[in-house]
Amino acid sequence: MHGNGVAEMNIREAKEEIIRTINAYRRKDDAGAFEIPPEQQRPILLMGPPGIGKTAIMEQIASECGIGLVSYTITHHTRQSAIGLPMISEKLFDGKPHSVTEYTMSEIVASVYDQIARTGIREGILFLDEINCVSETLAPTMLQFLQYKMFGTHKVPEGWIIVTAGNPPQYNRAARDFDIVTLDRVKKMEITADFEVWKEYAYRAGIHGSVLSYLEVKPQHFYFIRTELDGRHFVTARGWEDLSRMLTAYEKMDEPVTEQMAVQYLQDAEIARDFTMYYELYRKYSEQYRVKDILAGVMPAEPEQIRNVPFDEKLSLIRLLADALHREFMQFDEQRSVQEKLYEQLLAFREELNTGQDPAALLKARGERLRSDLQIHLDASIITREEERRLRLACKAWDELIHTAVRSSQDAEDAARAVQEPEPAFAAAKAWFASRESSRQKYAEEIGEMVTSAFTFLSTVYGTGQEIVMFLTELNADWYCLQFISTYGNGAYEKYNRMLLLRDRQESLRQEILAFSDL
Repeated sequence: MHGNGVAEMNIREAKEEIIRTINAYRRKDDAGAFEIPPEQQRPILLMGPPGIGKTAIMEQIASECGIGLVSYTITHHTRQSAIGLPMISEKLFDGKPHSVTEYTMSEIVASVYDQIARTGIREGILFLDEINCVSETLAPTMLQFLQYKMFGTHKVPEGWIIVTAGNPPQYNRAARDFDIVTLDRVKKMEITADFEVWKEYAYRAGIHGSVLSYLEVKPQHFYFIRTELDGRHFVTARGWEDLSRMLTAYEKMDEPVTEQMAVQYLQDAEIARDFTMYYELYRKYSEQYRVKDILAGVMPAEPEQIRNVPFDEKLSLIRLLADALHREFMQFDEQRSVQEKLYEQLLAFREELNTGQDPAALLKARGERLRSDLQIHLDASIITREEERRLRLACKAWDELIHTAVRSSQDAEDAARAVQEPEPAFAAAKAWFASRESSRQKYAEEIGEMVTSAFTFLSTVYGTGQEIVMFLTELNADWYCLQFISTYGNGAYEKYNRMLLLRDRQESLRQEILAFSDL
């Protein structure tokens, strides 16, 4: 519980609570009216330190709920752009014409209607960031907006839930405290930084292994703010994620990662220097231990040398193994997702062939529909970066299918005739899909062998000690790993996981016995 009486929550708990709130606000009664009238649907206010993922979870929520998302940073707006520009119109009062001032539609409200028109999705989230940093001239307008869901005379459409976010004054000099009148009109949630929760997201997002490994050793550097005479120094979750993306890009370009580069994201010189040194060691261990060879089943010639290295080096090696496997799990899940999308399209293509239409035209139309779906999701902001990539890969694969169908014969004229006939056209598409699926299943076998090799290496070098436990902990925190294991299983993983569970149970029983013996 926070000092002001508001319960704190981490970003995962906040996401779950927002989804519950959205589901409650969207419920309708038997007559078709909202169970909670729109005027009583309190806007959600997220208050928390900058860079902990408030904006990111809104994209995830919109995607999971299948509703639209319109985002604005309200500090970028003036009173005029928020409520609209004044214009003179003429109205009759008591039969006499009078000039009156009206306003053009608010840019923010208009963007909601624009998105509805583009996507056909009539429900969504209007997300306004930095709500407590607006200018003095805009502040009264924001109070009206929070109370009546209106900018000027223009109301946010029904079915659109308002979510706002802000930083406490101690993090932002421009921020101001809300008064009781405002707070009594919002559903307030206070969010705190939590590395363990962020780590769950980090696995899904593909955060660089060196970042996760470093923060495992020094979790106090996950979210860090200190004030000195020369200003504020800070490190945020957003900084770590953006640095991770740049690390991956630099590695692909074979560019050196320097302290000068790191401090652009980790805006504390000491932490940036410390991480850069750790990153160099991480890369060194990757080359020294030849992780790819370990996963290929090549065991070290002198395991005792590895066994006796310092603890932080062991931790880095375990993280390197887990990170290498994570990339394989993630790539495999991507392939699965793309195959599922292609399978749906193939089923629809087969049904459409019964209408007697030209197969080549149907294939092309299916590809256009895939791209149209992608664009609708992008316009509605209801797609994550991961989902966007998978849809783009599905579009690219479907283009490959079209070319494959046309090249199904050496003779161009024969190929053109073949793709115009329903049975040969579907047979070509089916064979193409089966080939992709065969390659995917072979890849699954290879990944299973990698997992087994990793456990063989660790048990050969360290036995069944804490190193195995640490490795299992990493795998069990990896969503992609759990998806893979639940589908394909793995003897080595199951063996050591059972051993770990049994060990935990034995320790629990031992503690219970000790507790009773003290009575």
